[in-house]
Amino acid sequence: MQGSLNGTLQIVSQADIPTSSKGPRWLGQATANRIALITPISVARWLLVLIGIAAIYFFHGFLVPVLAALVIAFASWPLYRRLLDRIGGNTTLGATFALLFILAFLIIPIGIAISYAVEEIRQWISWAVEADTTGAPPPGWILALPRVGEWLGAKWTEHIGQPGAIGELIQIVSGANIGNIYRAVIAAGDGLFHLLLTLLFMLIALFFVYRDGANFARQLDLLGERILPNRWERISRVVPATISSTVTGMTLIAIGEGIVLGIAYWLAGVPSPVTLGVITGVMALIPGGAPLSFTLVSIYLVASGAMIEGVALFIWGSVELFIVDKTVRPRLVGGPIKLPFLPTFFGLVGGVKTMGFLGLFIGPVLMALLVSIWREWIREVELADDAMADGEQGELDFVAEPEVESRRVSAG
Repeated sequence: MQGSLNGTLQIVSQADIPTSSKGPRWLGQATANRIALITPISVARWLLVLIGIAAIYFFHGFLVPVLAALVIAFASWPLYRRLLDRIGGNTTLGATFALLFILAFLIIPIGIAISYAVEEIRQWISWAVEADTTGAPPPGWILALPRVGEWLGAKWTEHIGQPGAIGELIQIVSGANIGNIYRAVIAAGDGLFHLLLTLLFMLIALFFVYRDGANFARQLDLLGERILPNRWERISRVVPATISSTVTGMTLIAIGEGIVLGIAYWLAGVPSPVTLGVITGVMALIPGGAPLSFTLVSIYLVASGAMIEGVALFIWGSVELFIVDKTVRPRLVGGPIKLPFLPTFFGLVGGVKTMGFLGLFIGPVLMALLVSIWREWIREVELADDAMADGEQGELDFVAEPEVESRRVSAG
């Protein structure tokens, strides 16, 4: 009996001995109640940032077409939702129809502009051939220019006015710069091929954004509420409205100014009014581009002797620009974010320098998002300061009330 009791005690005592006799753990004891140095939500945020940086690094070549597809999808998403309601909610069919509409919107105006541009170039080439055969006197508006008119007229007569002068000039220029011309043609071909590839990737990305955009938006909302629980609800409403209104407003204003000023060019008798209207529409995307365009055309009309037409065109363009800038542009561009002039200008210049023509749209959109995030942070700081001031005032009132009550008692 005593032996069995001693054996039981020995077994229990051996069970109570800690396992540290096996040697120390390199990373310490794995206790369940240890507090983590970094919270899981912080780890998730940093992992998301690192994954985003790695994705941009490896797929930066596709960044421009994907951004362009996202911008177009945001701008046209309300119309796409109406299209889905008409066809019964089939996202694949809706994405196909939406892509066909986008292609029609891009190809038809570009095709019309190219046809008119080719016709204009053909007329210029015909005039150059005729001038090289028979010669061409300098235009009157060049001779009428103050101070430089006579000098320009003499240069015109020397290089263009004599029969065969244009051909000799082309031979001299091409012979001396044949290498530069060859490299310029190769660079132009490479740029055109790169543009076509960018458009192709953009259309492919746009199809999948239309088809799977709703599911991706739901997933993004879930993730955004975890990462930014206090800001995501407002940001998720401001960002789509800002992108949609910025792109739609800039496009509509550019198209409208190109059409209105193109009609004014035609009424004023300006040569090549369609080409100049398209150029004015593209320039309208840049701050100050539209007034520069119609001002130069007005100067050309005045120098050509059409004083009334030139002055009328300048007045018409100024009135139209004033109406657009004061009434139409504030309502269309920016949405909830009224983008000032300087951020718009920086967005346009930086976007064109970084992304080319697509930067005209992507640059202002990114700048609008930056301004919206900045204003959101400022709004939260102001709300926090107001809440702190209210809390301090409440404490002061709470402390002051007993003093007032004691004074009343003593006075009574």
